[in-house]
Amino acid sequence: MLIYYIYKIMLISFKELGLDDIVLQAVEAKGFEEPTPIQVLAIPRLLSGEANVIAKARTGTGKTAAFGLPLVQELRSNTGKVRALILVPTRELAVQVAGELESFRIEEYPRIATVYGGAAIGPQLRSLKTGVEIVVGTPGRIMDHLERGSLKIEDIEYFILDEADEMLNMGFIEDIENIFSKANPEARVLMFSATMPKQILSIASDFMGDYEIVEEEPQEERASLTEQFFWVVREGDKTEALVRLIDTSPNFYGLVFCQTKIDADDVAKELDERHYEAAALHGDIPQSQREKILERFRSKKTRILVATDVAARGIDIEGISHVVNYAIPYDGPTYTHRIGRTGRAGAAGVAVSFVRPNEVKRIEYLRKHARGELKEGKIPSIEQVIEIKRTRILKETAAQIEKRISEEKPEQGFAAFANKLVEYGDAQTVLSFILQMQYGSFLSPAHYKTIKPVRSEGRARKSDDDSLRLYIGVGRKDGITKRKLAEMLSRLLSIPERLVDDIEVMDKFSLATMPKNAANDALRLCKKKRGLPHMHIDVKSETPANYSSIGKGKRGQKRKTGTQRKRENRSAASKYKRK
Repeated sequence: MLIYYIYKIMLISFKELGLDDIVLQAVEAKGFEEPTPIQVLAIPRLLSGEANVIAKARTGTGKTAAFGLPLVQELRSNTGKVRALILVPTRELAVQVAGELESFRIEEYPRIATVYGGAAIGPQLRSLKTGVEIVVGTPGRIMDHLERGSLKIEDIEYFILDEADEMLNMGFIEDIENIFSKANPEARVLMFSATMPKQILSIASDFMGDYEIVEEEPQEERASLTEQFFWVVREGDKTEALVRLIDTSPNFYGLVFCQTKIDADDVAKELDERHYEAAALHGDIPQSQREKILERFRSKKTRILVATDVAARGIDIEGISHVVNYAIPYDGPTYTHRIGRTGRAGAAGVAVSFVRPNEVKRIEYLRKHARGELKEGKIPSIEQVIEIKRTRILKETAAQIEKRISEEKPEQGFAAFANKLVEYGDAQTVLSFILQMQYGSFLSPAHYKTIKPVRSEGRARKSDDDSLRLYIGVGRKDGITKRKLAEMLSRLLSIPERLVDDIEVMDKFSLATMPKNAANDALRLCKKKRGLPHMHIDVKSETPANYSSIGKGKRGQKRKTGTQRKRENRSAASKYKRK
């Protein structure tokens, strides 16, 4: 049986949806003011325990809260079993969804585990063995755990598929059907999909029993007016690349997104020192000052705003010509949200992402969220920048002169002034010197720094693992726990705590695994910011394979067990201390 609902815009509060006081605290802490259409449709249905639901909803419509808030409310007790399974198409989305669920949770339960391919399975096995209520994972890795027996879903109460159409496009149909066949047939099913292909309806008829299809009132789909490019550039050359982008773009008026507060400050400072109208915006800036900065940006007195995602949330300013991802986001929806700040109200816009050589493989994931073509661009050379600026000056100056000559004559005093100047040389030479005095520094190659050619770093790496293990110079004697360390790194790097994995806390130091991008950011920041503990790459764990507890290491050698590694790490404390 199928029932189809279409939501029309109406005013309703989160409390009216049936959420209790504990969850409403989380809603308030998140800054949610009123539910989105898809939340209005999904939340009461999940709480009521009635029909299964297919929700037609795109990225950016508040889907995670639509199922996350009811789950956090309903699963606040420990039954010793996995109670909810959430399937997502990619590891990035798995991490994002798990992080959002963590932010909705105020009490100890529900506990959440994230499982996905391309990462060591050992930490995932330990997390599942410890006990969790919610598992977020990709189809392939979920199947791995089902076959190992490390995950049991015969008793789950909720089965949620996020971006179901995307999973079908990626060829996960068989895995999804297998997972459905092993799951509790009485579980509530909620499926999110931007489109409604026949395969989704086929899955629904086979596994969902009675279900409803809900969607918000259809809106006219507009073609994206934003051109999207990525530039491959080393970390140390990013600001120079940004300067060249600004100088080759007429009337640049842009948002520059950084991953951390420190980076936002550093980039804004360097731009200011190079005489660009820039300001930083992040959570450490007092609200009153933030309002002044935004007002200057709105009035175009400041033409470049360097911001973190948190600070830029809710900024809605017309006329932004460029969005620059100084650091590419960790997930696709954030990318979509960022570039949506330009190309509005029928105006064209440009989005440029700076991609480090070791991040190139992440481009394919971003392309899925681009809503348009994401093309590789080339950083303009110094000669090209100067030529573009020279051409612009010539065009603007010629237009003004042509207009004045046709409408008026120069003032007598200036005519006499010109006659006097040409006594010192021919008119062309004199004019050349005048232009040089006026624009010499503006058109000087010395204004720019050399950017070294980028060579691909992907071929040298045999592993596809995107994580690094860091030594962090604080431990139990400093009052550090696993939780505190995860919270510290989450705040410092603006990443979900779930991304800080496999934490070991010793007396004087700690070890933690995190995405390479985040780890590299941490290493840079600990050199810049006072008060941060010393960090370096754990030399015993340079190869991701060292984190696994199964298989073999180098030829003829058995891989050390986790217990052996812990003993070695403890004995190595003095060595790390000397570094």
